[in-house]
Amino acid sequence: MTPTLILIRHAEAQHTSTGSYLLMYADRIVQDFSIRDSGLTEFGSSTQCSELAEYLQNNLPLAHQVELIIASPMPRALQTVDKSFGWLVKLGVPVILLAELQEIYAKPCDIGTPIDEISKEWSQYDWSQVDPLYPSKTGLYEYSKEAITKRGMTARKWLRQRPEKVIAVVGHSGFLRVGMSYRKYCNADFRIFDFDEGDDAVGGKLVEWEMTENKGGGLGKSPNGIAGWESIKSSNQADLDKEGVTEDVLLSKPVE
Repeated sequence: MTPTLILIRHAEAQHTSTGSYLLMYADRIVQDFSIRDSGLTEFGSSTQCSELAEYLQNNLPLAHQVELIIASPMPRALQTVDKSFGWLVKLGVPVILLAELQEIYAKPCDIGTPIDEISKEWSQYDWSQVDPLYPSKTGLYEYSKEAITKRGMTARKWLRQRPEKVIAVVGHSGFLRVGMSYRKYCNADFRIFDFDEGDDAVGGKLVEWEMTENKGGGLGKSPNGIAGWESIKSSNQADLDKEGVTEDVLLSKPVE
């Protein structure tokens, strides 16, 4: 029997802070993609992660059945695990890190820290299965449709063969969207999926639970609908590019 997956996007990160949370930058997005391997903002680390942890513990019985946590090796994902899933870690739920879950882009903010450096800071987690190529953005990790598609297949195959019944996966908007599920995720929101039968060659197809699909994510913050590759480079992206605004940044804003 294949596992049920809870896919979670990390909380708000330093490179995509939203003005509604920063009084000195009211009503506009604050972004700096030059921040190397950025961590969470104070709002993301405290408010968003606390909100997610509280919901998972008190409103989602499935969360109490999580037997394994899988995460990207990037700080913003690791910090989200620590702040939102620390209660599970304290109960003995293991955390395994996979390079396949890193973000898809090749901007400085999306390039990781060398394993020998960051693993010292997060030694409580299992680094044994992180690809030694990390954080190189080459081969399976380059920013191309072919590589990202293959990386998604690799990640789904790995997850599909796991013996655990429920697995929490903490990653990034771009990869969760086009590499895993074809759904959009706002910061610190989650969606729940089961593997459909068949499609073994491509790592299996994920089918979302109606609960999170209809609500727009577990916390109701994420846009509804299917989001494929067109969402990575949308029809109005050229205009956004001129202003230095990416859709990934827009998705970090809360849904009113």
